Amino acid sequence: MADVSITPAKRGPYLVKGAGKVDLVDFNGESFEVDGDTIALCRCGQSGNKPFCDGSHKDAGFDDEVTAG
Repeated sequence: MADVSITPAKRGPYLVKGAGKVDLVDFNGESFEVDGDTIALCRCGQSGNKPFCDGSHKDAGFDDEVTAG
């Protein structure tokens, strides 16, 4: 079993669980350390705190359910 899981929340962010300290790398190759047992990453593109989720998907009406298979 993997120590880290990434799950797209129903109509919400990617939830990265079990991460602990990780390096998050931006499109320029710059990285910054993120520390947390669960990290929520924006999927809707509306967050004012990108790349992290700030709940903006609720007001934006984001509706992208991801299922396996």
